[in-house]
Amino acid sequence: MTASSEYRDFVRQIVEDDLASGKWGGRVHTRFPPEPNGYLHIGHAKSICLNFGIAKEYGGKCNLRFDDTNPEKEDVEYVDSIMEDVRWLGFDWEDRLFYASDYFEQLYQWAELLIRREKAYVCSLSLEEIRSGRGTPSEPGTDSPWRSRSVDENLDLFRRMRAGEFPEGAHVLRARIDMAHKHMLLRDPIMYRIRYAEHHRTGNKWCIYPTYDYTHGQSDSLEQITHSICTLEFENHRPLYDWYCEALGIHHPQQIEFNRLNLTYTMMSKRRLLLLVQEGFVSGWDDPRMPTICGLRRRGYTPESIRAFVAYVGVTKNNATMDMVVLENHLREDLNRNAARRMAVLNPLKVVITNYPEDQCDELDAINNPENPAAGSRKVPFSRELFIEQEDFMEDPPKKFFRLGPGREVRLRWAYFITCTEVIKDSSGKIVEIRCTYDPATKGGDAPDGRKVKATLHWVSARHTVKADVRLYDHLFVREDPDEVADPALDWKSNLNPASLQVVTGAMLEPSLASAVVGDRFQFERLGYFCVDRETTADRLVFNRSVTLKDAWAKEQAKG
Repeated sequence: MTASSEYRDFVRQIVEDDLASGKWGGRVHTRFPPEPNGYLHIGHAKSICLNFGIAKEYGGKCNLRFDDTNPEKEDVEYVDSIMEDVRWLGFDWEDRLFYASDYFEQLYQWAELLIRREKAYVCSLSLEEIRSGRGTPSEPGTDSPWRSRSVDENLDLFRRMRAGEFPEGAHVLRARIDMAHKHMLLRDPIMYRIRYAEHHRTGNKWCIYPTYDYTHGQSDSLEQITHSICTLEFENHRPLYDWYCEALGIHHPQQIEFNRLNLTYTMMSKRRLLLLVQEGFVSGWDDPRMPTICGLRRRGYTPESIRAFVAYVGVTKNNATMDMVVLENHLREDLNRNAARRMAVLNPLKVVITNYPEDQCDELDAINNPENPAAGSRKVPFSRELFIEQEDFMEDPPKKFFRLGPGREVRLRWAYFITCTEVIKDSSGKIVEIRCTYDPATKGGDAPDGRKVKATLHWVSARHTVKADVRLYDHLFVREDPDEVADPALDWKSNLNPASLQVVTGAMLEPSLASAVVGDRFQFERLGYFCVDRETTADRLVFNRSVTLKDAWAKEQAKG
């Protein structure tokens, strides 16, 4: 099986070449290996789509493996969220769910094997002393005074480390490679450290934990991975990945690095995202302003739009930052095809149709989605009193304002032509109501005599309206690169956007939205795409704006 030429990036080309040569016996086996120390973000979505996508395209398998070697930062909450995110994106690891902690005993035995082969030793230097002894890129490091310990002594100390006889920091296990190696990561890297911390799966069984660099390649080997696909920051670690596999003489997968996914106006550091949550700058990991997968899901993004975005971004060896607009456009394209249209008024202004009978109500036909005829239509109630947006009326409009004003005629979406005849103000001079007449011959929104109007307004019937809270989101940061600060005394948090969330209470919605449930997505005509938030209850509707509306119809209306 081969992928289409549209998707034959350099990683897929490697896979195809390996299949053609029979390098792995015709097998393709990848894995997605997150560390459960935070929620996944849009950058992880690229890795998920690549690893699971390649396995699917070439008839292979993809494992989900948690690299859980740091008990102090990991939690079952993160494990559960990661599994939910992978499933939501449309991928399935079937029966191949693994944890690095599944391999702790085997990793330990391999560490003893390296000691017996004189390729590892117990070092009693402090971490600070180890760091200072590594040297520089142009100067060799200094051998640890413990580097010459005998095999028996190293085995004894390592076993006593495992038994919990020493305090944290007393010893570490290091690989014995070369302190003068030009690649600094190969200057006797740490393999094990002492940590008295409860692990979310193994409890207190272990008090020594392997490092990521020691664990990762061996976990790949145990799972018989063929292509170990990771982001470019691990390219520098590949020589160490290779060294461990070769020193142990075990199955040796091929590590392949690709470019990370970065976006403007946000960041992909789990550590910093955690700070935003802990310090209350956002409401949680799933805050719709966050670049996390759960945040995007809550905001109204679809798995299809994210997969399409990832495919568009592509796979290369060059790190770059994508404009957030590109991601938003993929969501617009998906929702434009699939989201039902509805009418909602966020900043209501009352309209009274003076020549419409007070006790009458029309049920007007409204198309659910002009891009999808199969979506059908719905009935929208029309009555004497309506609401329109405040910004759609001006008492003294400028020349290029084509919406409603005194003496002006406009179209109400799916309804009638109306003409403003009177403006009602309160004692402070604020406009509180406008009065209009309607032309009953224009039912459906067109005039039989062929006359045209320059604007079409959305509206809701005051008698039938459903109230809701609507959250309008903007970029989380005011700068494309949050690390760019105007004042050196400030940090990246100074670029947080204070206007990233605006809450509109008392928005007026058409009555069909009363039955909307959490996760439903709609286009509010002329306003954008919106999603029902998880905080919605039987007594309170809450909508999040997923993305603004920028299709051709909206641009045309914006001229008014």
